Amino acid sequence: MSKVRNGWRHFKTITHHKLVVMGNCFRVGLYRQGLTHDLSKYSPTEFRVGVEFYQGDRSPNTEERRVRGYSTAWLHHKGRNKHHYEYWIDMVGNRDARFEGKPMPTRYVVEMFCDRVAASKVYQGPKYTDRSALEYFQLEQTAGELLMHEDTKRLLTRLLTLLADEGEEVAFKTIRRDIVKARYVEGPNGTF
Repeated sequence: MSKVRNGWRHFKTITHHKLVVMGNCFRVGLYRQGLTHDLSKYSPTEFRVGVEFYQGDRSPNTEERRVRGYSTAWLHHKGRNKHHYEYWIDMVGNRDARFEGKPMPTRYVVEMFCDRVAASKVYQGPKYTDRSALEYFQLEQTAGELLMHEDTKRLLTRLLTLLADEGEEVAFKTIRRDIVKARYVEGPNGTF
């Protein structure tokens, strides 16, 4: 495929994803986050990689990682977007340091939920079900250790399970009412 064609297709894919996330964020009352979600994907660092490794049915970062052994676009993206749990990974200790996930503020966990639902819809198309995002998250967990804080993992699991069991209308309404609108905080260290 030509770079121009890949560029157009990548632009359409990331814009479609951004609009779906924005709609999800608006449904739960996270308006600013909906408007600013994933703007770094339009930066030259991320967009160039998206064009070069465009796949259409999965993230270009996955293909860049396969080819290069790492993804420059992902390293850029995760460091600028607080709705990714990887943004919240930090070192513990000085000598013999290890990495661990830190608790995410609740609003970013909710945005992560909106993002994962949108990604499932965009990449799965007509195969998408309300269980898709939960099943993908469960697959991630069985594939290896996620450096996600337990409070974050617990809340995300709760939101994805709510969607899988009750459907979109109930899930989004419940999240807006009981979490976003109420400024609900999950766990002792989380803040909205």
